[in-house]
Amino acid sequence: MNMAGIIFSNLFDENFGLLTKNRTVASLPFGGRYRLIDFVLSNMSNSTITNVGIVTKYNYNSLMDHLGSSAEWDLNRKNGGVYLLPPFSSGQTTVYQGKLEALYSAFSFLDKIDQDYVVLSDSTVICNIDYNDALESHIKSGADITVIANKVKADKQRNYAMITEMSKKKVTEILVDYPALKDGTLASMGMYIMEKQKLVTAIKESVSKGRHHLERDLIQREFNKGTLNVNVFEFKGKVIRNNSIATYFNNNLALISDEELRRDIFNPARPIYTKVRDEVPTFYASTSSVDECLVADGCRIKGNIENSVLFRDVKIEKNASVKNSIIMQGSVIGEGCEIEYAIIDKDAKISAGTVLKGAKNAPLIVEKGEIV
Repeated sequence: MNMAGIIFSNLFDENFGLLTKNRTVASLPFGGRYRLIDFVLSNMSNSTITNVGIVTKYNYNSLMDHLGSSAEWDLNRKNGGVYLLPPFSSGQTTVYQGKLEALYSAFSFLDKIDQDYVVLSDSTVICNIDYNDALESHIKSGADITVIANKVKADKQRNYAMITEMSKKKVTEILVDYPALKDGTLASMGMYIMEKQKLVTAIKESVSKGRHHLERDLIQREFNKGTLNVNVFEFKGKVIRNNSIATYFNNNLALISDEELRRDIFNPARPIYTKVRDEVPTFYASTSSVDECLVADGCRIKGNIENSVLFRDVKIEKNASVKNSIIMQGSVIGEGCEIEYAIIDKDAKISAGTVLKGAKNAPLIVEKGEIV
């Protein structure tokens, strides 16, 4: 269908502490071989969206390296493709504060595209969705904006950007950053569809009045005034929200234990693409023990791993024990180490005999390239 895509790559960096010290949240590794942006970008590619703008802020070198020519997503095109939209490209002199102001840097992209509709998406929410279904709902509703949402269970520990109360399939209330939810509440997935011209008009008007936040300053404000007609498209598939270090950590490990989640997210009819790397198969020594793990290519396992996610080229030396942990690409766990409830970032080296233990909701983090 006639739709372009815009992805926000940096907006929630501050929620991930050391993990986004030198990278955008969009390029945060996930699930053994992917980056968070792979999921939303694959959804757009599978929905025949051929023009995608990625709004960046800072620390996007790793994102550029990962995307390359975007051939893996079939977006290396003469007409269309992937465009990085840095904050100063439109003449801004300050780094943006919210989504509306961030979209100010996308004006050159919006002027260039021929599509009549735009889907906006965060990069922290993982699902496998066909955006054409949501666009069809949007056009049929005649609304100014469509919020893509799913039903969530009551959870006082999580804040959602926006939730909607429905009555007879009509939106009756919109709440922003509201933690106390009832079972079955429709929570925004950080994905919205608008007609391009309406989006451009809303951005210009909002930013000129010092309003920066899409959910609060546009959707909630204008809905309460009665000047914005809001449609909600309910997505019924599996949804993974990464809104903190703890949720990111536990969502990675959930891919190991939840077979239904894996089947839904990695639906072969709508594949999730990522940067292709040619690696040798993982080597498992006779001294190794592996129980309930996700292990990528190129690893060398001589020790014991349990309920953990290992990215490419990880080395686990003899008598080392790794439990309930995420070990990112190129890291080395030395002989006799004990690692539990930890996130070991890329190219870190854990010296022989080191003991590192965190907790399920507060995993210990070793920074990228650090020697411990």
